[in-house]
Amino acid sequence: MMLKFAVKFLIIVLILQATSAIVPADAKKAAEQAEKAAVVFEEIMSAPDNNIPLTAIDRALCIAVFPKVIKGGFIFGGRYGRGVASCRTNSGWSGPAFFTLGGGSFGLQIGGQATDFVFLFMNEEGLSSLLKNSFELGGEASAAAGPLGREAGASTDLYLNSKILSYSRSKGVFAGLELKGAVIAQDDSEMEAVYGSSDAASILKGAKPTPASVAVYPKKLFQYSKKRITK
Repeated sequence: MMLKFAVKFLIIVLILQATSAIVPADAKKAAEQAEKAAVVFEEIMSAPDNNIPLTAIDRALCIAVFPKVIKGGFIFGGRYGRGVASCRTNSGWSGPAFFTLGGGSFGLQIGGQATDFVFLFMNEEGLSSLLKNSFELGGEASAAAGPLGREAGASTDLYLNSKILSYSRSKGVFAGLELKGAVIAQDDSEMEAVYGSSDAASILKGAKPTPASVAVYPKKLFQYSKKRITK
């Protein structure tokens, strides 16, 4: 029974990866993705004593949220999901750029689950990774487990030395996570649908106005960084 369940999850992951390149995105789906990311971020930040510290939000140059990334497998495994990222600009948080998160794995594993991921890009090196067409977490871009709530006071070195702080929420449990092997790639089709351009750099640098349909995500980030809207 567990084997059948795991195989089904793996098939779903592979189908999502295969079809994402051939099924055109539309502005409505992109708006839904921005809304989901805003909801996940609000839920996480509203959790008492177990949220992302505001000191981490203060220092982050960009914040990305990937809701419900599907992971499954039996020995061979994989994960796939979509998300959005916004960066600080001189006038606030940029409009969201759209990304995918995927990757495979090999080893002792069985079953499947959906996980929310949050990434804080803490410095220019982390930001430069986000501006590439794709990059691998734990490879060219190291991702450290982010501190939670009351851990913030002892995390100065972590903030200074980390390119990316990463978090995950699965089955209601939210925690810092040192994620390796996942590949984050720009979703050109989603950005074309919303902005008429796939230039993530211009979007994240605030060179393009934020369409009202996807403004919910940067507005949510602004709620937790009202006094910290410039680099």
